Amino acid sequence: MTWIRRVYFGDNLSILRRLPSESVHLIYIDPPFNTGKEQSRTRLRVVQSDTGNRRGFGGRTYESIPIDEKAYPDDFDDYEAFLVPRLEEAYRILTPNGSLYFHIDYREVHYCKIWLDRIFGRDCFLNEIIWAYDYGGKPKNRWPAKHDNILFYVKDPNHYTFNVDAIDREPYMAPGLVGPEKAARGKLPTDVWWHTIVGTNSKEKTGYPTQKPVGVIDRIIKASSNAGDVVMDFFAGSGTVGESCLKLNRQFILIDNHPEAIHVMRQRFAGVEGIEWINAFNTSSGDTQSLDPFE
Repeated sequence: MTWIRRVYFGDNLSILRRLPSESVHLIYIDPPFNTGKEQSRTRLRVVQSDTGNRRGFGGRTYESIPIDEKAYPDDFDDYEAFLVPRLEEAYRILTPNGSLYFHIDYREVHYCKIWLDRIFGRDCFLNEIIWAYDYGGKPKNRWPAKHDNILFYVKDPNHYTFNVDAIDREPYMAPGLVGPEKAARGKLPTDVWWHTIVGTNSKEKTGYPTQKPVGVIDRIIKASSNAGDVVMDFFAGSGTVGESCLKLNRQFILIDNHPEAIHVMRQRFAGVEGIEWINAFNTSSGDTQSLDPFE
């Protein structure tokens, strides 16, 4: 078998329309959330300075120097017109036993579920997963929003992949109530996942504004695909789905139209053999690889 490890640079809708039907086993997407503002992330380097406003060990002072900033606009006049054609293509290219995990937040999740119900059918909706975290600022005038929503759909509710034995287990909240054997084994996760975000000092950190934790993606890929299956993310961002697939022996197709995303993925996958970069700018050599598998 020729393995697919492919990264496309370009508009995901035009690329999706050229992919064959029923060719992808699992799709995870984390589209723009339509927050109405620019999403950005600035990388900082901390250096010792007599005039710095940060105090450290021994009374030394430091200042933060910006290194670079990655940003993209997250505001759509017609979010439905942007998203629905892409979701329709996702349905078309999923295999008959395929699954979709759609990652969004509280602002748009209710509308997105209605659109997905129309495309997949209400009986194909299995779960709304709540990814909960406790990090970042907390407003004083309302309950702090500290979760994202992941909608889980399957193409056929009577025939889909779900590897329950492959899912990582979690500690019981009250281990004394279940006995030592169960406590040692841990429990299966529910539809509420407590998992930290990618922290500022995390080894996973790539600097991309919307990077998601490998642990969350690993859980999805282990549960809803098998070794050798094709997994797709057509809002690929920092390429976390690709990293998880490399570790878990899956094939992958990643698509993004932001040069910053391609740059981050080039760095993240440096030294990995067998990745096809389709029209993706090579930041190290300054050229492009115009490989088109559709021709």
